[in-house]
Amino acid sequence: MQHPAINTFGELKRSGYIPKTVKEEIRSNLITALTTKAQTFKTVLGYEDTVIPDVERALLSRHNILFLGLRGQAKTRMAREMVNLLDEWIPCVAGSEINDSPFAPISLYARELLENKGDDTPITWLHRSERYGEKLATPDVSVADLVGDIDPIKAANLRLSFADERVLHFGIIPRSHRGIFVINELPDLQARIQVSLFNILQEGDIQIRGFKLRLPLDILFVFTANPEDYTNRGSIVTPLKDRIESQIVTHYPRTVEISRAITEQEAHITEEQLAKVTVPDVCKLLVEQIAMEARKSEYVDQKSGVSARLTISAYENLVSTAERRALLHGNDGTQVRISDFAGVIPAITGKIELVYEGEQEGPTNVAYSLLGKSIRSLFVQYFPDPQSFKKAGQKTGAQKPAANPYQPVIDWFGKGNNLLIPVDAGDEEYRNNLYKVDGLYNVVKQYYPNADKIQAALLMEFLLHGLAEYSLISKKGVEGSGYNFSDILGGMLNMSLESEDEGEEY
Repeated sequence: MQHPAINTFGELKRSGYIPKTVKEEIRSNLITALTTKAQTFKTVLGYEDTVIPDVERALLSRHNILFLGLRGQAKTRMAREMVNLLDEWIPCVAGSEINDSPFAPISLYARELLENKGDDTPITWLHRSERYGEKLATPDVSVADLVGDIDPIKAANLRLSFADERVLHFGIIPRSHRGIFVINELPDLQARIQVSLFNILQEGDIQIRGFKLRLPLDILFVFTANPEDYTNRGSIVTPLKDRIESQIVTHYPRTVEISRAITEQEAHITEEQLAKVTVPDVCKLLVEQIAMEARKSEYVDQKSGVSARLTISAYENLVSTAERRALLHGNDGTQVRISDFAGVIPAITGKIELVYEGEQEGPTNVAYSLLGKSIRSLFVQYFPDPQSFKKAGQKTGAQKPAANPYQPVIDWFGKGNNLLIPVDAGDEEYRNNLYKVDGLYNVVKQYYPNADKIQAALLMEFLLHGLAEYSLISKKGVEGSGYNFSDILGGMLNMSLESEDEGEEY
């Protein structure tokens, strides 16, 4: 849509245009959206019944907002979505650095232009996409960056006194006049810099370098921060927090389904990858379960949080791992395997902060532990709980316990057999290796009689990983090769021998 064909202040007044403040604009457009049942925050998932209603109430109240939440909880995304609630176009005095309204000019430039030209003052139109300012708070941010300062070069070039308003250089906040301004990670802003925001929030004006200057700015402020108790990097000074009218707490996805929808929406998967790689549901759920396990792990610092970026990066790596294998074998397509999750480990280790115990374990070991717990948690959604057969066998009475469907698989490994699943094995080799295990295919067909050979192979591998996580068989990662499955007792013996060998070397 093009902006109105109005080029002067006189034409604007004759058109009947009624100016509104930013907060009135947003309130008016939000009322229309709520009345028509239009979706207000289209790309934010999982907040429909929690955060979004709080934000809508704050915007209806014309409040500045502070989002409190751990990393990766879409705080900045929420702020950026608010731009869609602004009017599509607003008129500004042409040439103004700070988007002056012709109805209420605040800069010296705009005031003089309107005084000299009156109704002939030229007008430009500003799109809502240009009415958003954002600053990441860092310790080196200065008052001059945010508010402004005297520009000595401008003073010299124009031969003006430092007392002349024309030598001022406006900071990012005045340049966001009549728009939305966001400060991310507010506690990282030095306390003395936070103090400079007091007047802006309370009285809506700024002062630059002691000038007797009042700029009544029209801005919706949005701040983001981790909860103060959760960070040692800094805090929000109390008077500033008191001036921010609404404080809204965000959260991580409450369900695996919401987390999965966020991952699929945000992951950057190319059309070429989509055509080449199939990701089955069990693998998609496993990606999300890793984050769920991390958010309750004793090794992970829960005060820091586990970002939604973990699952996004993990999903991208998972697809790329399968894609790489297909390229190596010259295959037109392939399906993600459980063993492909070895390629996800780098996406996990960089996204979690560990407590002391986790540091002792090491980030890679913690990542593999989270993967193992995720497999164990998800296993019972696809196959019967292995522990239920153990408990049934311990019961006494007339009722005969149910046969353990996993026993033939366990017995095959108990006979001294082992199975190596190479991480880069071709599809045919991968399936042939799995069929070597007696009883493995029978278990899958018992519970999934309609599975084709590709689906069956994935479920067979999943079954092996699940039995290993329930300590019914042994699993060991072989660096650069894949996974080796064996008898649980044999696996423990091998680990013991390897430990002795390592001790002799050192």
